[in-house]
Amino acid sequence: MHDLLILGARVIDGSGSPWFWADVAVDGDQISAVGRLSGAAARHSIQADGRILSPGFIDMHTHSDLQPLVNPTHECKLYQGVTTDVIGHDGLGLAPVTPETREILQEQLAAWNGLPDFDRDWTTLTEYLDHFDGGSSVNVASFASQGTVRMAVMGMDNREPSADEMARMKAIIDQCMREGAIGLSTGLTYAPCMYAGDDELVELCQVIRPYQGFYCPHHRNYGSEALTGYHDSIEIGRRADVPVHLTHCHLSFEINQGRVGELISMIDRARAEGVEVTMDAYPYLAGQTYLHAFLPSWTHEGGVGATLARLRAPASRARIQHELEVLGSDGMQGVPLGWEMITIGGILGDHDPTVIGMSLPAAAARAGKPAFDFFADLLLETRLGVSGLAFFGIEEHVQAIMQHPAHVLGSDGILVGGQPHPRGWGSHARFLSHYVRDLGLLSWEEGIRKLTSAPARRIGSLDRGLIRPGCKADLTLFDPDTLRATATYEQPRSPAEGVSHVIVNGLQVLEAGQPTGATPGRALRDPFGRRHQRFSSF
Repeated sequence: MHDLLILGARVIDGSGSPWFWADVAVDGDQISAVGRLSGAAARHSIQADGRILSPGFIDMHTHSDLQPLVNPTHECKLYQGVTTDVIGHDGLGLAPVTPETREILQEQLAAWNGLPDFDRDWTTLTEYLDHFDGGSSVNVASFASQGTVRMAVMGMDNREPSADEMARMKAIIDQCMREGAIGLSTGLTYAPCMYAGDDELVELCQVIRPYQGFYCPHHRNYGSEALTGYHDSIEIGRRADVPVHLTHCHLSFEINQGRVGELISMIDRARAEGVEVTMDAYPYLAGQTYLHAFLPSWTHEGGVGATLARLRAPASRARIQHELEVLGSDGMQGVPLGWEMITIGGILGDHDPTVIGMSLPAAAARAGKPAFDFFADLLLETRLGVSGLAFFGIEEHVQAIMQHPAHVLGSDGILVGGQPHPRGWGSHARFLSHYVRDLGLLSWEEGIRKLTSAPARRIGSLDRGLIRPGCKADLTLFDPDTLRATATYEQPRSPAEGVSHVIVNGLQVLEAGQPTGATPGRALRDPFGRRHQRFSSF
């Protein structure tokens, strides 16, 4: 007798092959049979009634580093059919930590993770990932985060590492890889990641090569020097002889209008030369980050306290304004900041919450302040705890990138704040319903491959992402006609519609459109079949 039987499904198996009619049996945490199984017995059964059954979706770029533990049901992803979140992105993950970096990371990343009442009792990556085993409805896979490692060894110093410091950083990354990290992420517009030169990154990437890890850069410039940033990222991978995954890959700002073909040619040329380049992107035109990310890099040296002091001091404050509005700071990708691009997303502390969702110029006008002064004062009042949306995308570029065969989907979703980006609640549903179904840019089979087997292969989870006997039973059942994202910029937390059942490791976490409360998620710590090791400190 099977544990679970899904009957009468239109199966899209994740491989990109044409769909087929089949029943699917699940036993334990695995798919046990695929075929005509209507006469088989099962403890539980689901009548698919011709809906599409696919592997569970993988979100290749998330900021779910804490929220699935705070809210284990993780409804924002279940309603979209997502069964695995990839965490530790942009070089700033929550592990490993030292007593000195724990508070710094919590404060610096508050706009990404919030400040929930949650006991962050871990030191190593292993101890952190242990919280996800049976503690979340979805699986997670984690990077080693270059900035977190650099902070542990060098603090927030803007300088090259000594030989001893480099050796210590390499040892920590090696330990993270042995503990099951999938690769190395960087965030080269965020401190302290931005203080690392390319030679330093190449040397660190060489640590991940024996573990079949890959380099995942948020590179140095997405604006005036975007193509240079992509080129340099690929060259780091080439020099270190590791694959490169270009995360939140986009070509935005008016300065780059019409140049997406150059980016695609660069990627194709690198792949033809043997550099394994892949990429993820989200299906929206606005980006989101914490607002202090727009500040010039020199303002971050020394940590949050030093940044706040520079925002207070008249001379440095004037210099910051000039770089933002006239020169284009490196934090703003070398493009002069048009304040009208920015919408306030989320605010920590006691600041007036009615500005959430307002454009920054409108909020500044209401406060009777120039836009820059309002921006700087807001950062001071919240101790940098404010996020924002930036509207700079180009639709034809988004479409061109998502049609490339090396593209997979990543939401880059920030799940906290009063007015977060809707991509955390809508990316996967929007991609399939709008770009696949409505616009017909991709077939259902190819669209689902980009959400399943392609990201599974990239992160090394080779037993997921396919509907095959012996694969893990992460499954999503949805109606292709009613699937849609309802989240908007005005109502970002509105759940997706059309997904009826989601199964994670053989257990239903969404049944008939309702969360079951089950938390069978796991930390996927054995990429490419290697055995991870456990450590109590580093």
